Amino acid sequence: MSNNDRGPKRESWLFSQFVRHRRPFQMGIDATAWAVAVPVASFLRHDFDAGSLRVGGLVLYVVLAWAVQGAVGMSEGLYRGRFSFGSFEEVAALARTSVVVTAIGAAVNQLAFPDRLPSSVPFIALFFALTLMCAFRYGWRLALDRHRRPSAERAEPTIVFGAGEGGQQVVTSMLRDPDSPYLPVALLDDDPAKARLELRGVPVVGDRHAMAHAAARFRATSLVIAVPSAPAELIRDLAALAGEAGLAVKVLPPVGELLGDALSVGDIRPLSERDLLGRHEVKTDLDAIAGYLTGKRVLVTGAGGSIGSELCRQIHRFAPAALVMLDRDESALHAVQLSIEGRALLDDGSLVVADIRDEARMHEVFAEHRPQVVFHAAALKHLPLLELHPEEGVKTNVFGSLNVLRAAQRIRVERFVNISTDKAADPTSMLGYTKRIAERLTAAIADDSADGTYLSVRFGNVLGSRGSVLTAFRAQLDAGGPITVTHPEVTRYFMTVEEAVQLVIQAGAVGRDGEALILDMGEPVRIADVAKRMIEASGKRIEIQYTGLRPGEKLHEVLRAEDEPDHRPFHELISHVPVPPLDPAAVDLPPSTLAAQAAELCRAGLRHPSFEPSSRGDS
Repeated sequence: MSNNDRGPKRESWLFSQFVRHRRPFQMGIDATAWAVAVPVASFLRHDFDAGSLRVGGLVLYVVLAWAVQGAVGMSEGLYRGRFSFGSFEEVAALARTSVVVTAIGAAVNQLAFPDRLPSSVPFIALFFALTLMCAFRYGWRLALDRHRRPSAERAEPTIVFGAGEGGQQVVTSMLRDPDSPYLPVALLDDDPAKARLELRGVPVVGDRHAMAHAAARFRATSLVIAVPSAPAELIRDLAALAGEAGLAVKVLPPVGELLGDALSVGDIRPLSERDLLGRHEVKTDLDAIAGYLTGKRVLVTGAGGSIGSELCRQIHRFAPAALVMLDRDESALHAVQLSIEGRALLDDGSLVVADIRDEARMHEVFAEHRPQVVFHAAALKHLPLLELHPEEGVKTNVFGSLNVLRAAQRIRVERFVNISTDKAADPTSMLGYTKRIAERLTAAIADDSADGTYLSVRFGNVLGSRGSVLTAFRAQLDAGGPITVTHPEVTRYFMTVEEAVQLVIQAGAVGRDGEALILDMGEPVRIADVAKRMIEASGKRIEIQYTGLRPGEKLHEVLRAEDEPDHRPFHELISHVPVPPLDPAAVDLPPSTLAAQAAELCRAGLRHPSFEPSSRGDS
C-alpha cells in the first residue's frame, strides 16, 4: 500500500481517536500542566534551592488545582465539547478557568494549608500552567491541520482572489479538508493594505494584474473568486484575466444564497452566465414583508411560470395563512408544488387550474379563497409570437388582467401587485402595449377602489426563465451552433429570478396606489458579448450569426419612459413612477379591434390618445 493510500486513513483514525477521547485527554493535559507549573513556580520562588521546597504544600495545591480546574472547566464547557478545539473562544474559557483556580488556590493556601506556599507561587504557576495548556492546544491544532491538508498530488493548485472574510474562510476550509479538490497556493487582493498579509501561511502576492505572474510562479490551474458580493464588472474582469493566464474560474455563491452559514469548499462552483451578467445585493426589509404576507391568504396567478413559481417559493417562507397557486398548466402546478413541499399529490385545494381569460371562473376562485394579497404574474410574454398572434396577447394580457383585477376589487383585496415588463416603457411591440394597458387598468382600479392598494412592478429579462436568451444560447451551443443574435449592438437588462422576485415582494410592501415600481437592474449588457463569453467558456469553435431585429424589438430597452422620473423614496433599487389610469370602458372592444389598433401604433411608433391620456382621469 502506498503512502498516499495510507495518509487519509491515518488522519481519519487519529482524528476519530481524539474526538472519542477528547474530554479525558484534555483534562489529563490540563492536570499535567498544573502538576508541572506549581513545582516550577515554587522552584523559581526559592531561587532554585530544591531544599527549600515545601513538598506537602505543593502536593496539596496541585490536588486542589486539579479539582477546581475540573469543576470550573466543566461549567465553562471546556470538557463538554462546547468550543472548537484551539479556538479563541476555548482559550478565553481556559483563561477564565485558570484565573478562578488561582484565586481559590491562593485563598486556600493562605487560610488553610498547614505547609503554606509563598503567596507569589500561585500567580507564577498561573502563568506557566496557562502557557503549557495553550501551547499544547496550539501544537495539536497545527498537527491536525497538517494531517488534514489536501495532498498536493491530488488537489489543484489554486489562486484565491480576495483576502477578506470570504477569502479567509475559503482558504481555511480548503486547508482543513483532506478531500478538498483545491490547494491554495497564493492570494490576490486589490487592497494595498493587504499586500503583506498571509492567511494560514498562504501569502498575498499582488493585485488582480499580478494574476498571470502568480499562475506561472505557483503553477496554479484554478482561480477562486472569494468575494460573495462581487459585482458583475469585477467578475468579468477577473474572468478575462484568468483566461489569459490559463486558469479555470470558480466563484462563491451570492451572499443571499449562503443563508448565514460559514463558507466551505462545497460552496465553490464553476463560473456561470449569471455571474458574468450581473448580481445585485438585494437588501430586503423582512419586517415590512412579513407584515403583509405572514398570516395572510395569498394568491399567485401564473404560479407555474418562471416568475410565478419563484414567487410561490419565496412567499411560502413567510408563512402565509394560505398560498393559492393558480395556473392553466396542470403540469406546471405539479412542478411548483413539488419544489415547495417535496411532494406533488395534486390533492390540495390551494392548487387551482383556471384560465384568467375566463371572467366567471376568476370571480368563482376569488370568492372561494378570498385572498388578501394577489400577485398577478400570468401573461403571454414572448414578443415575436405576440407579433404573429396579437389577439391572443390582448385576450390574456389585457382582458385576462382586467378579469383578475375586477375579481380582486369585488372581494376587496388588501394588496394587488401586477407583474409588468420593461417593454411597457415607451412600447413599440404588442407585448409592450398590452402590458402597458394592464398597468393603466391597474391604476384605474386603484382610483376606483376605496379599499386596498393596487400597483404594478416592472422589470427586464430574467436569467434562467423559460425562453430566455441564455436558455436559447445554451441549446444552440449543445447543438454545435451557430448562435443567433439579432444585432451586434443590441443590449438588454438582466437579473436572476431570485433577485427579481425578492424585489417584487419588497415592492409589494412599499408600493403606493396606482404606481408602477421599476426594479433597478444595473447596467444593460450587450447580447453579443454574452454569446462570445458562452462560446469561450464552452471551448468550442462556434459561429455567431446576426439575424436582424424582429418586428417590435428595440435595439436598447429602457426601464422608464422618457417622461417618467427616477424617484426612489423607500428602497435604493426601486423607482416609483405614476401611471395614468385607463378607464376599462376604453378597452371594451373586440380583441381583433384592440389588437389592430395596437398593431397600427407599433408600426407607426405613435401613442394613441385613448391609450395615453394627457392627465390622470382621461379616458
